[in-house]
Amino acid sequence: MNVDSPHADEARARRTRLWVLVTIGIGTFMSALDGSVVNTLLPVLSRELHTSVAGIEWVTTIYLLVISGLLLSVGRAGDMFGHRHLYLAGFVIFVIGSALCGLAGSAPVLIALRALQATGAAMLYATAPAILTRTFPASQRGRALGAQGTFTYLGLTAGPSLGGWLAGTFGWRSVFYINVPVGLVAIALALRSIAQDRVERQEERFDFAGAVTFTAGLVALLLALDQGHAWGWTSPAIIALIAAAVLLLVLFIRLETHRAHPMLDLTLFRTRVFSAATVSALLNYVCVYAVLFVLPFLLIQGRGLSVQRAGLVLTAQPIVMAIVAPVSGAFSDRVGSRGLATTGMILLGAGLAWLAVLVRHGTLTQIAGALAVVGLGIGTFVSPNNSALMGAAPRHRQGIASGVLATARNVGMVLGVGFAGAVFTTIAAHSAVPAEGLVEGIRASLFAAAAVAGLGAVTSAAR
Repeated sequence: MNVDSPHADEARARRTRLWVLVTIGIGTFMSALDGSVVNTLLPVLSRELHTSVAGIEWVTTIYLLVISGLLLSVGRAGDMFGHRHLYLAGFVIFVIGSALCGLAGSAPVLIALRALQATGAAMLYATAPAILTRTFPASQRGRALGAQGTFTYLGLTAGPSLGGWLAGTFGWRSVFYINVPVGLVAIALALRSIAQDRVERQEERFDFAGAVTFTAGLVALLLALDQGHAWGWTSPAIIALIAAAVLLLVLFIRLETHRAHPMLDLTLFRTRVFSAATVSALLNYVCVYAVLFVLPFLLIQGRGLSVQRAGLVLTAQPIVMAIVAPVSGAFSDRVGSRGLATTGMILLGAGLAWLAVLVRHGTLTQIAGALAVVGLGIGTFVSPNNSALMGAAPRHRQGIASGVLATARNVGMVLGVGFAGAVFTTIAAHSAVPAEGLVEGIRASLFAAAAVAGLGAVTSAAR
């Protein structure tokens, strides 16, 4: 009898968990990256594919809409049929979609193929936290989800700079082609490391009515928020979209309340930890994207920095976040999530307020320091909050919990840009001097985002 076998088994389990984390990290990073990587390419795509700027913006918009609309449905399907199957299928779809995007010869074809790519990305997004939660023991869950949160945030923030470099060096098609070899490696790792799900076969049917109603309502809402500035907030199209969103989402709640097997188990929100963590995640991403929206205007238009130098200043935030998030996650495994998540939102609010003060006369070093505080707050918050949300859901609802978390993130992203943009343009429009309006609009946006972070601290503390 080999007395070392328990130690060997534990070592093997640790290696397996590490490879699962690497696989999930690659999928998460790629999915997040492709949500923002195209932003810097829009002028190039408009020229190369002979279409208007307004038309080519749908290359970005369709990706966000499809992902957001499918997250809950995919999460529910994962609970019913197995997260591993959906994760692998999502990777295959994402890789095929990426390859076809690189071959696209017209804007309509590229937009359609981005929808296909986004379908795969939604399957990766919605199943990843559930896979990590069942792979890692509760004592390591915060660390694992913290690492995944880091990959998400790095993908979202690295997209513009990486996309610009790839397009400038190898052409715009390389932005999509790069996903193919990396994705194939990740698929091979997933096949080798992610264990089969133990799905309890129950007499449950997929709630197609709920899925369609929620998807249509959320897409209408996000489209209104995304296009409000371009179409006009009081335009008939925006008013119709908002009215449709309200009606469809109210209908969705009524449907789910009376379903024996709903797509979204609304009883999850009766758990205070789950509901508070969901709201807090949404508010956190409102703040994150408010900063990402207004700071480039300050640095490039207000301070006259080049795109490259502005990008260098902005890296202070993701670098600190990437360092802090796994540490915060590991710490939350020992001391709990509430205090850390609340502290993170307080730090985020303090960093945003400091940025607002620095808008007029702050040095670049001071601005980078304030961004580092923002990154510290985000990193301190995200891992404990995600761990608390996933831990509050029962095992057979991990997929839908993943979908709720990812949906909160995407809605927060759109709200953050719309919220900051509305404050920014409203304040700037009342200034007779454009340069002064720029400064005051950015200041007001950052102070407003700091107030949102304060609200997030309250919701975190209330769990």
